Amino acid sequence: MKIIINADDFGYSNGVNYGIIDAHKNGILTSTTCLTNMPGFEHAINLANNTPELGVGIHLSLTCGRPLINNLYSLVDSNGDFRDLSHYEQKYYIDVDELYEEWKAQIEKFLSTGLTPTHLDSHHHVNNLELIKPIFLKLASEYHLPIRNNLGDKKIFPQYKMVDYFEYHPETILNSIEVINDKYIEYESIEIMCHPAYIDKFLRDHSSFVMPRIEELDILTSDHAKNTFNEQNGISLINYSEL
Repeated sequence: MKIIINADDFGYSNGVNYGIIDAHKNGILTSTTCLTNMPGFEHAINLANNTPELGVGIHLSLTCGRPLINNLYSLVDSNGDFRDLSHYEQKYYIDVDELYEEWKAQIEKFLSTGLTPTHLDSHHHVNNLELIKPIFLKLASEYHLPIRNNLGDKKIFPQYKMVDYFEYHPETILNSIEVINDKYIEYESIEIMCHPAYIDKFLRDHSSFVMPRIEELDILTSDHAKNTFNEQNGISLINYSEL
């Protein structure tokens, strides 16, 4: 069984970045996805350059921070910030050409660092929304990138490289190897999503998801995690470049 342990939000802030790096160096984390429009981006890239074993993909943003492109009208509020996730939980309108150009700019910004992205996903899973999914898939095709399998049945998207199963709940890691084997018996490859971090002021002031991040960091670096997720138990920890 191949398992990717992926941390979202690399680049959000320095505290988030340090938490992700520690979860990789001292725990079972193998992969992360990077926000290119947040204050911790440059710091994240510097850390990634010194941590070559960590797979780094791109975490496309539509609901966090500010866009990279100026003069957008359908993606932003009156302050020029991306709208909150709540905006997309009801009937909404976006100019899909604006979204394409903005997300392409986010991908190009990552590529400009010289790093090779391992895969593509999105902040708050907005890539799975009806108007947004086609743009996400178009960009994944254009850049030949694997994608997160939060879209449903993998068989519907045979042209895209993705894992067999996507796990939303990082606390799954706390289960015994017997429970984990039983849970994933049908799958050859799995991604477990997580959000480890150290809590800094920026994260505290700007995110609605704060305290659970330090708990997830503790889970990922625990003896239980390291004693369970290993080759002796038939688990290969990989990142998206090894799919």
